[in-house]
Formats: sequence, structure tokens, C-alpha cells
Amino acid sequence: MKKRSTFAIVLGTGFCLLASAAAAQTHAGGGAGNGLGGTDEVILAAQAMLLLFVGRGLGEIMQRFGQPAVIGNLLAGLILGPSLFGWVWPHAHNLIFPNDPKIGNLIKGVSDMGVMMLLLLTGMETDLKLVRKTGFPAIAVTAAGVAVPFALGFSAVYFLPDSILPTQGGKLVAALFIGTALSISSIKIVAMVVREMNFMRRNLGQIIVASAIMEDTAGWVIVSITLGIAGAGGLALGGLARTVIGTAIFLALSYTVGRKLVFWLIRWVNDTFVSEYAVITAILIVMLLMALITQAIGVNTVLGAFVAGVLVGESPILSQQIEDQLRGFITAFMMPIFFGISGLSADLTVLKDPALAMLTVGLVAIASIGKFAGAFAGGMASGLSVPESIAIGCGMNARGSTEVIVASIGLTLGVLTQNLYTMIVTMAVVTTMAMPPMLRWALRRLPMRPEEKERLDKEYLDAKGFVSRFERLLVSADESASGKLAARLAGFIAGQRGMPVTVVQLEKAKPAFAQMGGKIEAPLKDVAAQSAKEGHRAAREEQGEDKPHRVEVSARVETTQSDTLKKESKKGYDMLFLGLEKMHEKDGGFSTAVDRAVREFEGSLALVVAGDGDVLDTADFNILVPVNGTEASRNGAEVAFALSSSKKSRIAALHVAERSAGNGAKRGSQRHKGAGRRNERAVLKDTVALAQRYGYERIKTAVHVDMVPEEAILQEAEATGANLIVIGASRRVGDHLFLGQTVACTLKSWKGAIVLVVS
Repeated sequence: MKKRSTFAIVLGTGFCLLASAAAAQTHAGGGAGNGLGGTDEVILAAQAMLLLFVGRGLGEIMQRFGQPAVIGNLLAGLILGPSLFGWVWPHAHNLIFPNDPKIGNLIKGVSDMGVMMLLLLTGMETDLKLVRKTGFPAIAVTAAGVAVPFALGFSAVYFLPDSILPTQGGKLVAALFIGTALSISSIKIVAMVVREMNFMRRNLGQIIVASAIMEDTAGWVIVSITLGIAGAGGLALGGLARTVIGTAIFLALSYTVGRKLVFWLIRWVNDTFVSEYAVITAILIVMLLMALITQAIGVNTVLGAFVAGVLVGESPILSQQIEDQLRGFITAFMMPIFFGISGLSADLTVLKDPALAMLTVGLVAIASIGKFAGAFAGGMASGLSVPESIAIGCGMNARGSTEVIVASIGLTLGVLTQNLYTMIVTMAVVTTMAMPPMLRWALRRLPMRPEEKERLDKEYLDAKGFVSRFERLLVSADESASGKLAARLAGFIAGQRGMPVTVVQLEKAKPAFAQMGGKIEAPLKDVAAQSAKEGHRAAREEQGEDKPHRVEVSARVETTQSDTLKKESKKGYDMLFLGLEKMHEKDGGFSTAVDRAVREFEGSLALVVAGDGDVLDTADFNILVPVNGTEASRNGAEVAFALSSSKKSRIAALHVAERSAGNGAKRGSQRHKGAGRRNERAVLKDTVALAQRYGYERIKTAVHVDMVPEEAILQEAEATGANLIVIGASRRVGDHLFLGQTVACTLKSWKGAIVLVVS
């Protein structure tokens, strides 16, 4: 299969080369043309087609051999450049890639935009929570892992012959670029291998990824300062001070005021615009604006693009769909173009010079030894074991895309010569290809610690979880008791995970007040905000949990419900908490208002009925949750556990079992009862494990046998003194909302509070 794929790519490449050369030849022999209207775009299209086709094909081959796809993109440029294509068929190469500054600027413009978008994506994938969580080991690995190779690379430049050093900027700037290129690890390559080895959630995997994140961030700050020095033509203290101070102010404002502004912008665009992909446009505008700001303060646009990506990635309502759309365009188009152009700029034929070849081997050795030694020393200094430190040293030795970007900027600015650039690209390719097998070898030798296994078991439950996937909640309610309870419950869950909440308060009695529009200090907003603070406080008190963001609650008044929910459902809400004065009829069926609301909302539902109890006046809940092993009931149980503080509330799980075997034989009856008991144990065991994930070490469980489910629920609720029943249910097919006979009978008979979780 691999041989056929390789042959197909080689054959396709040949056809593409012939087609491109023919098009270029037609253009060359076709006369003057008319600028971009009839000539240059032909060359641009031919170049882009070749880079995309060969880059994608080689990337596919590399991935099948356990290598990152970016290596295939780089190799595509090397193959299509003077290293191979220009050497084997120079005439066709000159036709497709002519030495014409005007045509070169076209593809270079696309490439430069690709650099910013790649750094935007890198920033979006930067997990600052992970950096904070890993703490001292990641800091130690980063500090030593950057300092040692940087010092070696910086010093090595002063031993290089003057013939390969640039005249612009002198040795200092070249030394800074070489030191930076040798010291930064590629977060994309590191994360890819760690994820592939299922080590992303392991302690060591998190330290490796967090260290790569910190190195990437530190690297772009160093690059920005280096570019400031290069722009000043040398080490001018005044210019350097302005660059450093400007960068510090920019970073400080970005991670404080900028974070809130970017979050507000994404939320406002998502909620206001009706055109397609409006959020992606807003993200690109943020990227370009911050790139222009960094350029204005004397550093390169790459820092602004990277920081923009970090802020966008931190936005609480950046849905996975939006992120995937942006990643798809960057990965499919921008990445092969940029890395292909980077490969085109390198000429490996210069390595036929034995002196340059030996210098390149020395550069690879210095990069590998320096990075391994620095990361290993940092791991040992932070208290990690020798095998763990070896794994970190192996994992950090991948340059990948980052060094190529750094080298491309240096070549463009004239602070790196063509030979130095080729040496750096070669070093990046060699170290990146060597890193995956080395890291795989090192990680296989690491056993799992008991406390690590316990944490991973909890995270496994989270991965299967229902509430853990929520990103944004919507409350639609009036000022009835049910409405206030819905706002309270939504706020509490949101506060635990830092999710934004939108409260749509239905106001029919005061139309003049409702017409005011905009965000108001509505009573339901106050209820949700206060509950969010309680949830935020409870999450902070729970050991081992990351501190969530503070919740933002927005509210407005609406006079109608159906039109509002139809518009809101398209804005990326995960669950609707619905609380109205009349939620159901006397026969247990749902009211017309509820029926109409759920038709307009596409996500999960939490239908809240306050009942006649005093659940609004109590600080704690006494919850009963029926479980039967279905996904719907498990989702209901998870919401029940998330609704209350583990230290104060009580919760009981009820399973209604059917053990009778009808008229079957005695042996069949015993077999039926045995299977039933195994099912009971499995259901309750899963429920207890889920409860422990939310901090409940012990919960009460009960099994009622051969009873009508709604009678068992009511009987257990009375016995436990429950003031809230949480039932997970699924919609039944039909024109009206119906959640099954058990729900209908419970609504009809139970006078207390109920939450129906519909997934």
C-alpha cells in the first residue's frame, strides 16, 4: 500500500511539474501579459499547486512512517527547489520559480501571511493552565533547556568563518539568531508525539508539553528582541531598552486588558452577526491588529500573531467547530505553502563543500547535545528520576516549524546568509526526524505511579462526561419560583467550570420595561451571578482542580420566547435551563410554552420545576437521582452531582430492578436473577465512581425490586427526605415533548422540585 501511494505521488508530481512547466512556458512565450490580470497569476497558481500537491503527498508518507507531516512540507520545498528540481531540470525550474522579484513577492506575501496564521494556531494550542499546573519542573526544564543550547549556539557563531557570516548586523545578531534557533522546541511536534503515545495526560507528558509551550513563548520574545537589535543595526542600549520595555508592556496589557477585550469581541460577534464564519473573521482581525501593534513597537509581527492566538485560545466560548474550521484552512493551505517556500530557499547542494558539510554536522551535534543536556539537567534539578529526565531530554530535541520560521525571518532581513539558513534548515529537519523514535523509546520505559493512575482514572471519567463538555449555558425563565431555581442551578454549574451564562428573562407583565432592551440588572441575572460565585468558590476549594475563570453573566428581557430561543440556539449553547411558571399540566404532560421552547432549541435541556417545596430557601440540596444504566440516566446523575457542593449536600442514587422471570423454568429464573444482580452492581458501581469524581466519597444507594419505577422514586424520595429529584431522560418520537411514562407520572404526583435532564 505504501509503495503504491509513493508511486502515485511520484507520478502525480511528474504530471504537475509538466503541467506547471507548460503553463509557465506558455506564459513566457505569450508576450507581455498585463500584470496580475494575465501572467503572474499563472506562475503563482503553478507554484501553489506544486507546493500543495507535493507537500501534502510527502506529509502523508511521513506520517505513515511515524514522522510529523511538517517534515513532508519541508522536503517538498527542498525537492522542488535548487537542491533537486533546479539541479536536475534547471530550465523547467526557472520557468516555474523564476528569479523575478515581482513574481517572488507574490508567493512570499502568501508565505508571510502563512507565518502569522501558523503562529496564531500555535498560540491557540498553547495551554496556559497546563503551564501553571506543572509548576517548578516545567520552569526548571525550560530554563536549563533554553539556556544551555542558546549559550552553545551563541558561542559557536564566533568560531565560524567570516565567509558564511552576514555583513548586516555583524556576528552579534547572527549569534542571537543561531542561539535562538538551537534553543526552542517545536510545541506542535512535541505535542504530536506525546499525544500519539497516549502520554498527554501523564505527569511527564504534561511537563514535556508545558516546557515546550514555555520555550515557544520565551523564544518568540527573544526573537522579537533580536529583531529590534537587528533593526537598530547593532547593540544600541537605547533601542534595546525601548524594545524590551515595549515588549513587556505589550505582553502585560495583552494578558490583562487584552484577554477581556478578545473574549468580549468573540462573544459579541458570535451573538450579533448572522453571516457565516463571522467569528473566524474577527479572530483574523485580532491577529492582524496585534501583529501591526508589535511591528509598531519595534518587534516583528510574529509576536503579535502568537499572543493573539493565546488570547483567542483562552476564550471560554471558542467552540470546537470554529477552531477546527480555522485549523483546517491553515493546515491545508497555509502550512504547505510556507514550509514549501522555506524549503525552496534552502540549497542543499552547498553541502557538497566538505567544510560546510562538517560545519552543518557540528551544528546538529551542538543543537542535539545542548538541548538534551539542558533539559536533562533541568529535570534532575526539579526532582525527576533519571529515566524521566532522559525522556524529557529526548522530547525537547525537536525543532520542527519554529526554527524554520526563525531562520526564514533572519534570511528575509539579511541577518543570515544563504549558507547559514541552509544549515539551520538541515539541523531542524534532522533533529525533528530523530526526536519521535527517541521519545517513543524513552516513554515506553516509564511505569505509572499510583497517584498518577488515580488522577488518570478521574480524567477518564471526565472524558466520558456530560457536564465536562459544556462551554456555554443559556437560561430562559420568568420570575416564577421555577425560573429563579433554573437561574440558580445554571449559575452554580457555570461557576464551577468558568463558563459564561446568558439569561433571557421573559417579561410579559411589563412591556414598557421589556422594550428598554440591552443588558440590564435583571433579578434573574443577580440569582445566576450569586450562584456562579458559589460554584466558583466550591471549585477553588476542591483539591486538585484547576482554578476556573470567573463567570460572566449577561442578561436581557424579552417579551416572547419562541423567536428568542430560535435565534439563541444558533450561538453555540450546550444546555438550556428552562424555568417557567407553568411547566406541566395536571396529567403530567408539558405545557404549551415548554413544548414550543424545546422545539426551537437544538442542544441539551434542563427542565426545572420548583414545585411546592422550599428548595429556593435552603442552602443545600438533598437530591435523589434514579439510575438505570442508560446514557440519559448517567447524564442526569452527572448533573445531579454537579449541582451541589460535595461537603454540604446529600445525594442518593436509586436503581429500580426487575428480577421476576415470568413463567420460565426455575433454572431460567435463577439465571435471569443473576444477570439482573450483575446489572444492578454495574450500574451502581458506575454511579459511585462518578460521584467520587465530584468529591462524594460515599453516597447512599438503594435498589427497589419489581416495582413500578415512578412509585419507587416517590417512595425513596419520601424515605430520604429529598427536596430535589434529578431525572435523566430521552425524548420520545412525536409532535409534542414526551419523556416517557415514568417522568409523566412523577411530575403528576411529586409536589417538590424536579430537574429533568434531556440529552
